[in-house]
Amino acid sequence: MIYGANGYTGKLLARAAAERGLQPVLAGRNRSAVAALAAELSLPHRCFDLSQPEQVRENLQGMQVVLHCAGPFSATSQPLIDACLTTGCHYLDITGEIDVFVAAQSRQAEAEQAGIVICPGVGFDVIPTDCIAARLKLALHDADRLALGFDTVSSLSPGTARTSVEGLKYGGRIRKDDRIQTVPLAYQSREIDFGNGTKHAVTIPWGDIATAWFTTGIDDIEVFLPMAPSAAARLRRLDRFRPLLGLAPVQALLKYLVARRIHGPDLHQREAARCYVWGEAQNRAGKKIVARIETANAYDVTVEGALYAVGFLLENEPAPGYYTPSRLLGPDCIEQLPGSGAMHIE
Repeated sequence: MIYGANGYTGKLLARAAAERGLQPVLAGRNRSAVAALAAELSLPHRCFDLSQPEQVRENLQGMQVVLHCAGPFSATSQPLIDACLTTGCHYLDITGEIDVFVAAQSRQAEAEQAGIVICPGVGFDVIPTDCIAARLKLALHDADRLALGFDTVSSLSPGTARTSVEGLKYGGRIRKDDRIQTVPLAYQSREIDFGNGTKHAVTIPWGDIATAWFTTGIDDIEVFLPMAPSAAARLRRLDRFRPLLGLAPVQALLKYLVARRIHGPDLHQREAARCYVWGEAQNRAGKKIVARIETANAYDVTVEGALYAVGFLLENEPAPGYYTPSRLLGPDCIEQLPGSGAMHIE
């Protein structure tokens, strides 16, 4: 089942699955939109709201894997995971939200008891960076610091933009001394060559703050994104207004503006916007190693990565429990996705 099939990324996934001869059940709460897409693709569909636990459990009956695409996942992941635990259905999603990863990690024992896999983040959030983290740890076993990052010119989908709006109230996030800590926006800056030339970059609250720890055990983790110094300065000034950004009327206004102005990249824009992913591990002695990989556009990575994960669970029987993408699919899985180059480690 693809839940949230009528959203921007959900539609990409549904169409890609149909093109490959798969027969997913399309699902979501918008009956007319889901039914129209299902009719277009000649696929079955079910419509239900995640706020109704009995409906969710009933509609997951007979499903082996659910791929959850309806964010913000802070509001939608728990009820679907609850239903998966009850019905014995594997759970995948495409979140990049730190708190969602932490909550999913906490359900390890429940997943084991229910005999299911819980693996959030099987898209661009966080397959490429998670694979880099895993490969760096393998190359430098005693690494105790990890920096990750990526460079892309891709525009946002409406769902990703809404999630970003919600995230403003939380500020920046890093992992320091084995604790996820809240820090100001654009907290740290450095010069990084992501694989396409050196750029000024700042820390962002990306999902690897949670997942890379589970993958590697490294206690100090930061994630970086290129940003011009002037833009970083504006973001730091904005940080003082963070309490206001969390107010319901402000959130509602920002989300209204997102809905009016952001529609997601089209095919040509995706093809033109490749991604460069980077990571650096360091041990106490000061030894550093760097990994880089070039991938397809973030949304294409999400489509290919999510379907790769679905196929893996349909064809294999991994031990039940919580997984990060590299733990479930292997640290080389990003290189298996169309549009990805080889990972280079130096």
